[in-house]
Amino acid sequence: MKRSMLAKLAAAVTAAATLAVLSGCSGGGASSGDVLTIGMPNGPQSNNSNPFAPTSSAVVLGYRGMMYEPLAQINPTLPDRDPVPWLAKEWKWSDDYKSVEITARDGVKWSDGEKFTADDIAYTFKMLEKYEAFNANALPFDDISVSGDTVKLSFDVPEFVNQTKVINQFIVPEHIWSKIKDPEKDANQKPVGTGPYTLKTWTQQAISFVPNNDYWGGKPKVPEVRWTSYTDNNAMLTALLNGQAQWSYVFIPDIDKTWVAKSETNKNWQPTGLGIDALFFNTTKAPFDNVAVRKAVNMVVDRKSINTQGYSGFKGLVDNVNGLPSPAGDSFAAPEYKDKKAEIDVDGAKKVLTDAGYTYSGDKLMDPSGNPVTFTLVDPAGWSDYLASLQIISDNVKKIGIDAKVETATVDNWTAAVQNGDFQATLHWTNTGATPWDIYSNIMDGTQLKPIGTTANWNFGRFDSPEATQALAAYANTTDDAERTTAMNTLQKIFVEQVPAIPVAAGPMGAEYSTKHFTGWPDEKDPYAVSQPTQPSISQVLMKLEPVKK
Repeated sequence: MKRSMLAKLAAAVTAAATLAVLSGCSGGGASSGDVLTIGMPNGPQSNNSNPFAPTSSAVVLGYRGMMYEPLAQINPTLPDRDPVPWLAKEWKWSDDYKSVEITARDGVKWSDGEKFTADDIAYTFKMLEKYEAFNANALPFDDISVSGDTVKLSFDVPEFVNQTKVINQFIVPEHIWSKIKDPEKDANQKPVGTGPYTLKTWTQQAISFVPNNDYWGGKPKVPEVRWTSYTDNNAMLTALLNGQAQWSYVFIPDIDKTWVAKSETNKNWQPTGLGIDALFFNTTKAPFDNVAVRKAVNMVVDRKSINTQGYSGFKGLVDNVNGLPSPAGDSFAAPEYKDKKAEIDVDGAKKVLTDAGYTYSGDKLMDPSGNPVTFTLVDPAGWSDYLASLQIISDNVKKIGIDAKVETATVDNWTAAVQNGDFQATLHWTNTGATPWDIYSNIMDGTQLKPIGTTANWNFGRFDSPEATQALAAYANTTDDAERTTAMNTLQKIFVEQVPAIPVAAGPMGAEYSTKHFTGWPDEKDPYAVSQPTQPSISQVLMKLEPVKK
């Protein structure tokens, strides 16, 4: 994006924008220790609290974690730390990682008073096995059995790389979900969970939660929690600045000046791990079905401008050619890519294209059939960091004769389009894992490959590389460190040479929050949990928070 346009964007975000929530009015913010308001800039939502549905408000906004809890709490920004037992009292993996025994915590009740048991754990995983759309991590179940208070999960292959995903799975009550006719479509408007809060009211202005008085972890000290979905990043920042919201994860340009410096109680903590933002290419559709175009675009993308202007320095720069953020990914780098940075090379990009049969008509790139090369970049309206970054990429590719337009969509429509493969290029994140396996799996894994028009949990670009799929499996399945290193090096080679996506930023898992009315937040001094409110650890954080004593 041109500097003048970016300046206008930054000014718009930092200005005192008129606050707009789902219905266009002011929402249910709080200015005391009685109510904690969590906000996200995700626009209009529907009354859907299905914890499995990727487009439900419970998932999109993140309030799922207040009601549905995981077996264990993990911290992806500190992968070396042991998980914290939660609904599981303990667990033990077999030596080959093909099975795990999980013992249910005693004394836990569902919010309707029913007892939580190992049968609930087993039933949840059986749902993942039955409904492919629920099994986001493509766990290859072999058998699920219960003995007393212990569940045994067996898998077809070792789950070394998925250990944390298994134990971080949220659990639902069998006595409720076994009676739901169509779990994939049910809106679950009366959710029953084990979490510290229960749903009180759902309106377009605010989604309100009150403490679960029978919560196994004790009574929460925050009297009420409200969630509000603001129309965009500008409205979200305004709500934070005027105190109507106290907790969010939102892109804020020049965040130290725009947010932190405004009050000594305004805090920002954005730790990162092994996860990235990347430009996903749909490799089944022109022009990105040709690797030459993917390579050429990769060679002209200005990552530094995206970092400083698109993200305003909010996220970390990823300029390693293998796509791994530094320093988290440095120890995994293959020898040939260690310290190798992506550099802009317009002339080199043009040569890659002409060598592949592309030609120029004046300054316009023409494909081998004689048609102009164009494409569309899309991300949700209001996601100003992503859209600014897409505009920079659009400007970049003009240098090699490509016209690329930037379009927007609602979050729901964008999510569905990306999952169904109805896009050409989009900026999207990857999961954050204990190793780079998640990054490469999310982008290249053939086990996640779905036909266009059907829902894919990952590999949105439908990248089809048996070699990559084999290397991902080898890394996940072997118990030999040398074999694992070989597989990781192979994945990096495929990623660099085939360019299924362009890495642009390290994805933080942080938050902006205020300590004016509540204390106990995780921070760099006490990183007991991920601070991002959309993560499963929200229940862990809420149980640490307490109102400031007046």
